[in-house]
Amino acid sequence: MRRLCRIMAVHPSGYYAWRRNALSERAQDDQRLLGLIKHAWLESGGVYGYRKIHQDLREAGETCGKHRVARLMRREGLRSQTGYRPRPGGYGGKPAVVTPNRLDRRFDVTAPNVAWVTDITYIRTHEGWLYLSVVIDLFSRQVVGWSMKPRMTTDLALDALLAAVWRRKPQGVVMVHSDQGSQFSSADWQSFLKANHLEGSMSRRGNCHDNAVAESFFQLLKRERIKRRIYSTREAARSDVFDYIEMFYNPRRRHSTSDNLSPVEYERRYTQSLTGV
Repeated sequence: MRRLCRIMAVHPSGYYAWRRNALSERAQDDQRLLGLIKHAWLESGGVYGYRKIHQDLREAGETCGKHRVARLMRREGLRSQTGYRPRPGGYGGKPAVVTPNRLDRRFDVTAPNVAWVTDITYIRTHEGWLYLSVVIDLFSRQVVGWSMKPRMTTDLALDALLAAVWRRKPQGVVMVHSDQGSQFSSADWQSFLKANHLEGSMSRRGNCHDNAVAESFFQLLKRERIKRRIYSTREAARSDVFDYIEMFYNPRRRHSTSDNLSPVEYERRYTQSLTGV
């Protein structure tokens, strides 16, 4: 052994220390796998839990089990972002006068451009509030239109809907569901719906559950991005929200309602299935 150490130019004590501390093949593979897990977790912005990380690894060709991923993440202190508690109440409310509740919480649709939901939220910056309006396709949960402005006006909501129409170019009538906010009750909004073959639908007053998909998106956005940032300017917030929607949420974020696929991938596979028939 001493002769072997002389040939390898190492001290015998160092060799025996290495022998005592040598990692098993399983431990070495755990270290390799942990590196992939950390990469996937960071790529998600630090929001994915073990189930979605496991899906990422499976797509990359890894054959590990989800419980092993959970164990390695727990050991390393990697955690998902947990949700907010549901809002209490909100099950009643008066129907809208302008437009009836045609959607009636039928959030599961069978094709793109059948039903969209829209809503508005606010983002705090050191310059003041920045308001965000989004339009979401219920089929894939993809954000198909969005707009940001320093004031919560009808133009804010119209610009998001205009972006959705331009982006999707729907061939048939699309139902557009909103709450009873003044932006969605305005004459300009109703005129735009009629001119673009869109059918309006409105939640009952004060009932957030009637527009739960839009509410859920805003919860994700705030939990996974906005609450983890401090925005000095509206432009900084605008840039970060753009990054979240177009670089992460639409093309990459997995959804349990979409077979654990991202909105873009879910629609791509749907289109592919149609062309393959």
